[in-house]
Amino acid sequence: MTTQLPQDGLEDILRRAPVVPVVVIEKLADAAPLARAMVAGGLSVIEVTLRTEVALEAIRIIAAEVEGAVVGVGTVLNPRQLAAAQEAGARFAVSPGATEALLDAAASLGAPLLPGVANASQAMALIERGYRFAKFFPAEPAGGAPYLKALASPLPQLQFCPTGGVTLESAPSYLALPNVICVGGSWMLKPETIAARDWAAVTAASKNAAQLRN
Repeated sequence: MTTQLPQDGLEDILRRAPVVPVVVIEKLADAAPLARAMVAGGLSVIEVTLRTEVALEAIRIIAAEVEGAVVGVGTVLNPRQLAAAQEAGARFAVSPGATEALLDAAASLGAPLLPGVANASQAMALIERGYRFAKFFPAEPAGGAPYLKALASPLPQLQFCPTGGVTLESAPSYLALPNVICVGGSWMLKPETIAARDWAAVTAASKNAAQLRN
């Protein structure tokens, strides 16, 4: 009998590209073309945050209609949201922190969850539960690349996806660290560009982000 680990399948997803775009979708009509523009630029893993009323339906649309996209859900705060996102087609989930209830739900649902941590104690709690990957959030206010570098030696069991204030300019300093698997960011998704539905600009910015390498 095999036991499913908390993050089965997540490593393959996080290694697809150096950057996971963090997406806020305000209009459903933008969901598919925006996702296609990012995929065309080389960013196939897309985190749609639960910050708008249309987020779950946007996940459903991207999962069903955008070839090559691996869509996940972000800003997951509780088990109900996790279950709803999984039902909508989310392949992975991201949370800003980690509660016992959320971690228990992820284990029960078999949902690959990337929980957030901001310090060593929180990271150790995840390691105790078998986690190998965590979101480092908010990355810049919590200490940035120097803080993550300091965690590499005492906590080699855990790799991070830093998110929160990461930019095209600062991303390389994170990606150079041995305990960073990818970064999360939204710099390639300027609100004015999305409002203008300038998908070519999104693709160009996504290409620049996809060219960042560990």
